[in-house]
Amino acid sequence: MRELRALSLVLLLTGCGAPRAYQRARDADTLEAYRAFLREYPVGDEAEAIEVRIEELEFEEASKLHTVVAYKRFLEAHPEAPKARAARALLEGLRFNAAKEAGTAAALRQFLKDHPDGAQREEAQRLLKEAELKELATTKDTEQLREYLREAPDDPRRLEVESRLDDESFTRAETAGASQLLAYLRDFPAGRYREQAKERLLALEVEGLLVSGLVDEAEARVVGHPLGAKLKDFPARLARARAERAALESREPLVQSAQVGHYLRDIDDLKRALLAPDPMDRWQAADELGQHVSVKVLDPLLEAFRSGRNPLVRQRALESLQTVLRALPGPVADHEVAVRLESLREKAGSPELYLTMAVLLDLSGRMGEAAPEYQRAFEPEEPDPVVLRRWVQIREERRQTFSAAVAARQLSLWALRVAREESISPEGGVPLAAARQLCAALQGARYASEVIARARKANTEFPEDLDGFAVTAADALKLAEARLSDAELVLREKTPGARTCGDDAVRERLESAVSERREALRSVGTKLPKLAPLLLELARDRDPSPEIRAEAASRLTALRGD
Repeated sequence: MRELRALSLVLLLTGCGAPRAYQRARDADTLEAYRAFLREYPVGDEAEAIEVRIEELEFEEASKLHTVVAYKRFLEAHPEAPKARAARALLEGLRFNAAKEAGTAAALRQFLKDHPDGAQREEAQRLLKEAELKELATTKDTEQLREYLREAPDDPRRLEVESRLDDESFTRAETAGASQLLAYLRDFPAGRYREQAKERLLALEVEGLLVSGLVDEAEARVVGHPLGAKLKDFPARLARARAERAALESREPLVQSAQVGHYLRDIDDLKRALLAPDPMDRWQAADELGQHVSVKVLDPLLEAFRSGRNPLVRQRALESLQTVLRALPGPVADHEVAVRLESLREKAGSPELYLTMAVLLDLSGRMGEAAPEYQRAFEPEEPDPVVLRRWVQIREERRQTFSAAVAARQLSLWALRVAREESISPEGGVPLAAARQLCAALQGARYASEVIARARKANTEFPEDLDGFAVTAADALKLAEARLSDAELVLREKTPGARTCGDDAVRERLESAVSERREALRSVGTKLPKLAPLLLELARDRDPSPEIRAEAASRLTALRGD
């Protein structure tokens, strides 16, 4: 009973205190006083009245400040207040005035986004169109021009904008290279600069023939083309190419020793070798083709990569494609890749097509575009060992060691499957293809094992996983070695003197040729002073070996006294 009386007394005192506190807050009539009252008396009739008064005072304060921030704060605190509608109208007015003063399309678009149904909507839309047209008259952003045309297909100023887009697209394409020139022709079937784009593409095609030493073909192409007469620089370029050819055809032994073609079978012989029955002949031919820095080897190498059954044929073709594209002048390489990609885009989709496109994009440095094509071509149930190896290389270049090891493990699993499943039987003769396939499996397993070993040294992430990868790689390597040994033993019984997986005569010859060319270039300055600048320039610009290019550049600098 005593506790009940105490509680009643507290309630009585509280009830008596609230009116006095309320009156003091009303007398002060400030936000601070009203907030202090609510902290002490958060419920009741007085609290509701004070909350209404607080809304009024905060609106008055926002109105005095008259800023976007002030009105936003009021609306965040009182979204349903009687003054909210007025606050929104004032906020819209401020934003509209700010956007109008800025006068930019971006500011007006933002206003319409914030107030899609506001009172100023129509005026803002009118100003936006004016601002867009003003910006479009000077902008060089082709995407901005395209966006405007997409959003305003019926605008009467469309023709003017289309004309600007035509101008800017060609200006960009002219400096960006063949891929953009082809895109221009594709995107502007009635463009004003179509003939100029075709003329520029013809010039790139002809330059590719000239740097490949195909002087007569280049001349015939220009003479027979309707736009050939427009290539004003061609006569001088042709004269230089003829002088280069005459110098390279010199019977002087040192001249011959300084150029890569002296050490190679000719392109036609190598193209025939790509069709030889023995896959080893094919992959060695692919190796050697990559030493010819010529546009004429690109299609044979692409075909070998695309259709080869033995992974080593495809691997060597891919490496040679990379060598040739890196050695060709940049604009020429871009043109050769671009015209092939354009042709592939017109064909029906297939994994082979996607893979060829991926490789072309990849080798031209467009990995962002290549990645989705690789994914479209990839078949998880039957992974391509050549693609896996390329992925390993890319990840190692990016220092993604664990990801490289994951791809290397997949390569090991492929090699293990081939080693287990490849049939070896002396009856009826061992198919040569079996031994060559096991050679590919061994080289794949060896490469994967080396990658995983590097990852274990460099990477502390997931060490248990890497240990497991190493076991898989070791199993694949051991079984591939044993199975290849069995296959080649039976092969040599059937065909005495048959070459084995370790035969690398072509690569050894090509490596020896690099040494001989280097020595020749070191001598031309003193022994052939008149021809030396030309020979060194050609080696610097067109030799497939980075070592030779660096050597020639250094010798040329010394010769000129730079």
